[in-house]
Amino acid sequence: MKRRARPRDGRRDAQRPGGGRRGLRAALLGLGLLGLGLLDTAGARTVRIISADTLELRQVDGQELVIITGGNVELRVDEDVVRAQRVEFNRTRRVLTLVGAASYRSARDRQDLRGENLVVELGQEQVTGEDVLISDSQLEIRGQEVERIPGQLRASGGYFTTCARCGRTPNDFAFRAERLIVYPGDRLVAYRAQLLLADVPVLFLPVLVLPLNDRERQPRLEVGRDTVDGYTVQADLPFSVGSSTLGTTLLRYYQNRDPSVGLGVSLRSFAPLPLVDRLNLYALANPRPVGRSGYDLDLEFGVRGRLPLVSALRDLDYTLNVSRSEVGRGDSDPQRGVTNVTFGAKADYPLFTADFNYVNRFGPEPTAPLGTPLKLPEVTVDPKVYTSGNLSADVRVTAGRYTAASNPLSRSASAQGPNITTERLEEQHDLAYTARPWQDADLSLKNTFTGRYYGTGARTVQLNLAATLTQRFNTTNTLSVSGAYNRTEGTSPFAFDALGGRLLSAPLGVALSAVPARDVTFGASYSRDLFLPPEQQGPLQLTLGVNRLPLTLSASSSVNLYTQQLESAAFTASLGDPNAGQVTVTPAQPATPTTPARPASRTRSSGWPAPDLALSASGSYARLTGPGPLTLRATVTGDVRTNTFSTYLIHNVRTPDVNEIGVSYTLARTRDTVLNPVTLSGSERLLPPTGQLIGDASLTWRGAYRLSTAHALLLNRPASAPDSGTLTFSVGTVQGSATNWNVTYGGPYDLVRGGFTRPALSGSLNATRPGQRLALGATLNTPGLDQPRTELSRASLDATWLFGERAALAGRAAYTRTRSGTFPDDHATDTLILDPVRLSVGIGRSGQAPGAYLSGSLRQTFTWLDGVRQNPAPLSPVIGLTIDRCCWALQAEADLGLRRYRLAVGLPGQTFYPLFDLTDGGVRVPLINP
Repeated sequence: MKRRARPRDGRRDAQRPGGGRRGLRAALLGLGLLGLGLLDTAGARTVRIISADTLELRQVDGQELVIITGGNVELRVDEDVVRAQRVEFNRTRRVLTLVGAASYRSARDRQDLRGENLVVELGQEQVTGEDVLISDSQLEIRGQEVERIPGQLRASGGYFTTCARCGRTPNDFAFRAERLIVYPGDRLVAYRAQLLLADVPVLFLPVLVLPLNDRERQPRLEVGRDTVDGYTVQADLPFSVGSSTLGTTLLRYYQNRDPSVGLGVSLRSFAPLPLVDRLNLYALANPRPVGRSGYDLDLEFGVRGRLPLVSALRDLDYTLNVSRSEVGRGDSDPQRGVTNVTFGAKADYPLFTADFNYVNRFGPEPTAPLGTPLKLPEVTVDPKVYTSGNLSADVRVTAGRYTAASNPLSRSASAQGPNITTERLEEQHDLAYTARPWQDADLSLKNTFTGRYYGTGARTVQLNLAATLTQRFNTTNTLSVSGAYNRTEGTSPFAFDALGGRLLSAPLGVALSAVPARDVTFGASYSRDLFLPPEQQGPLQLTLGVNRLPLTLSASSSVNLYTQQLESAAFTASLGDPNAGQVTVTPAQPATPTTPARPASRTRSSGWPAPDLALSASGSYARLTGPGPLTLRATVTGDVRTNTFSTYLIHNVRTPDVNEIGVSYTLARTRDTVLNPVTLSGSERLLPPTGQLIGDASLTWRGAYRLSTAHALLLNRPASAPDSGTLTFSVGTVQGSATNWNVTYGGPYDLVRGGFTRPALSGSLNATRPGQRLALGATLNTPGLDQPRTELSRASLDATWLFGERAALAGRAAYTRTRSGTFPDDHATDTLILDPVRLSVGIGRSGQAPGAYLSGSLRQTFTWLDGVRQNPAPLSPVIGLTIDRCCWALQAEADLGLRRYRLAVGLPGQTFYPLFDLTDGGVRVPLINP
């Protein structure tokens, strides 16, 4: 095997002495080639010089040669990389000859070819050479003579193995063949091959096929036995046609079906023909279930491609899909025997776009309404948007013949059954015009129309006319007047385009937006429909906003002008200015070509007397429900902005009662805040209607440790309730750190009896280190008013521990105790669950990856009743041994509890395949007696 040269990086050369000269020399060579026209596309393939020392141009027998030499010549052929010490580029024949030891890296196939005197034909994308080494992520191939063409790689006198990447000598297994053909990404075919174990021939094979494709496209053989079908066989055999078509042959066998054999194919092809970009096919003729004869057919056929069009902006795009699904469907299924066909094409011309759609179904006539309309066919012509000044027009015409569900609102359509077939012509247009009739005025006119005309004589129309005139006053004030006319008429025979909503409307509206004073906004709007009676007209909408410190106000209301009643109202107001009394100085600005000079100015904030106090209020009203809750809030901010105290009250105006009173606070220590920062925060809520008190408080030190409490108590609990609520106290670290812990005491608390009824002490510890993880949790029931015992009720452990690089211990265990009955005659049930506990040890030489792994796991549940174990059973560990040889693996498993022994083998890219399964009932070989 030849020694592989490490690729050189031009950027690394630039960092070494003389690297800058070499990079400059390569750049000058590239410029020279560009000036001479040598960097041609060579059959749509571009050759670029990355690194070289000298360049020589020759004329030999009328052929133009470029001789490139250097310590390490590097070229790029499109995305492929070529490295050699001497390259002869025949521009006439478009051939690269790599003299001496060279390498060729195929970017598309991700393969490395290394050998002597490689020849690269740019026109045919072909590479030939002698004594060549080929390697990729899956296998390594050596051949005396190698030829690479698009989609294939051929070698004579070849040696190949998937163990080369493992770094062992000799390879565990390999093959030697007289002739090799490799289809990258699909398979390798070897003729007259020998199987080598440790490079020793042990078996002769006339033909050998090695899959190289994705797992879902690898050969699959499943043998089974069913009580109804008897023996069953499912075989998927991948194949390829050229370099663009990948497929799988599907074989099915059912012993008790008539017929017994099914056949199918699944393939996908990329650009198989000049006008086809993608072709997919899935077809399976599967024997029908026992008791029925014949085949069920599943079919999925799809084609996508492009057709060149004269004078079009782009090629015509088309798609064709044919589908049929019968496997698994009963005789009464309405989709049985139905073949669906969908075809679409789209063309884009400078003046318009056109769409052609054909959607149909073949088979039994539908007896239920169709969910998707059939288009038999449909043609759409959509001219490009026309604009002329401020006028724009967009028109679209669609015509076709349709079969779709009947509209239940159309008597004539419903009389023809659940579906109806007829023609339809649809015309849509959208006209818009904008203008400025005078200063500070904007006029907008719009017309949209959709008309549908059917072969039954029916028609539907949707007409919308709208106009808006907006006048601006003093920049900030606007008055808008709008009018519209909307008309909907007609009944469609189809359900999919049936119209709904109001048939006729003509709303006229006026809207005013004004700034009557600085920092004050006012708005009013009203709309009246000429076709509605007065009692159905909408209300007058009013809005008011004030943003002048210290006052911020937002209010809205709606008034019914017909009944002269207030329909609704809402407001939010706040008083406060944290910068009250402060003066802001704006420096002077000199004049610029676009703005005049501005003198310095001084701005004083509001005169709010309490900068640290903020007040707010919010409320609402609705005519149907009356006044809403009134919320009042006051917030005090300390000298340090992190110190705040807030209180609020929610008042039910209708009752009148107080629904809720609450306070919240945040206090931070103002001294020694760097080394010993302390923060106190909490909240408290009182709900007078229910007498419930809800709150929490926490004290945090250094941002890492926290002491907290929480409660939810009924101040006047019902006599039937066993307690007043819950009360807890906690101490621990702040969540989110690598190591955190927490201890909590509390539980149900009774204010009447003055104590905890069923308290508990719980704790948790979580620690994470590189290669280590530990999570502990426990709950201890302590004596209370209704709980006389102290006992452990719950404990859990979840840990992972790596011992160096060879051993690991991991497991999850959970313990629980529950009681049934009445004290003191209650009974304790203890449960311990191991799910699972696992120990793994790697076996191998020091400094190398382990070659084998020995593991033992225990997954079991133990139960005790009053200390007596229930259903005792011996420990049932599972012992496993995995021998990992990089390119193959052997796995053995022994379940000592079930007395079950298994052996399986695995290859790269495949799951483990069971070889045998030994139990008390005998030996089972999956391939022979599944």
